[in-house]
Amino acid sequence: MTKHVKIETRSAQPIETRQQQDNQNNDDPLAAATRAVEEMRTAAETRHTAHQTEVRGLTDRITQLETRLNRPGGQQQEQQNEQAATERRAFGTYLRFGAAAPAEELRTLVVSTDTQGGYLAPAEMSSEMIRDIVQVSPIRSVASVRSTGSPSVVYPKRTQITNAKWKGEGQAQEASETAFGQAEIAVKEVNTYVDISNQLLADSAGQAETEVRIALADDFGQKEGAAFVNGDGALAPEGLLTNGDIATVLNGHATNLSTDQLIKLMYAIPAPYRSSGTWGMNGTTLGIVRSLKDGQGNYLWQPSFQAGQPETILGRPVIELPDMPDLAANAFPIIFGDFTGYRIVDRIGLSILVNPYLLATNGLTRIHATRRVGGGVIQAAKFRKLKMATS
Repeated sequence: MTKHVKIETRSAQPIETRQQQDNQNNDDPLAAATRAVEEMRTAAETRHTAHQTEVRGLTDRITQLETRLNRPGGQQQEQQNEQAATERRAFGTYLRFGAAAPAEELRTLVVSTDTQGGYLAPAEMSSEMIRDIVQVSPIRSVASVRSTGSPSVVYPKRTQITNAKWKGEGQAQEASETAFGQAEIAVKEVNTYVDISNQLLADSAGQAETEVRIALADDFGQKEGAAFVNGDGALAPEGLLTNGDIATVLNGHATNLSTDQLIKLMYAIPAPYRSSGTWGMNGTTLGIVRSLKDGQGNYLWQPSFQAGQPETILGRPVIELPDMPDLAANAFPIIFGDFTGYRIVDRIGLSILVNPYLLATNGLTRIHATRRVGGGVIQAAKFRKLKMATS
């Protein structure tokens, strides 16, 4: 019986290769230490790279947040967006549930008060300022206006002419003298001041101070015009109606205006003054005069038929003086004459002084306003005024 013997043949390997494998299997301690160090270094680099990536992401995110916060109105805009989102959400809830919606959502639909949700329809603050009209007398447009640097102005005035007489042949001449005097117009002062909060001045971007200046100009213009008509001559300038030298024409009735007396009033003034005369009255009286007619049924008042030409009464122009009185017993509602006989003297225009120091501890600024002006009648013969009386 034959036996088969299996003989394994081991391939021949180089002696050096076998030695290397034997060395690897036996693990040299130095090589193992080196491999451990390399593995630790590789792991450290990996962690470092991951940390750098994470830090870079955080840095970019912080930069984006800083940019958004530094943008003008950025934080405020975010708050507004959040508020708008809340309002939209509340409104959407109401649309879905109607009156059955929660009370805190229903309140946003009420416009009347903020506590009931009025912030959905906020009021608009307009930059337009509403001001009532201030009627200022146009007397400066017809009066004689001068300026001065002194506290008063003195005008020499001739009060009497010579007294010549007719003489026959051989008769001796007689002496006569002329008389002179003077008319003095004293400069008066009107002033006031206004205190205004420094915060209001700063927050209004100059609008508050502008409005104060406009109010002062309107007030001073109104006070000045009223004084030129009714001023007492003591603290205020002398007014046309308070001057005792201007002659008076009686109306003949205490309340009803007479057409005939208006004609007499006009022709009571000498022709040189009458030809340059102007009527002065307030709007109420002017409305009554416009309805008056002469004996032939013609209106005393005539409209302007040409651009730039004024309306006329008996052929002479009329100005509306808001400070003249209405038709009433013993009043002087109408004046006629050459208004160059009234002299206005300007010393200082409207002067405004801003004093931020006087009330600085109270957070206030005081604005002072001063006007120095004088006025008076220098030629009373140029005027006539109508008195509503019979005697």
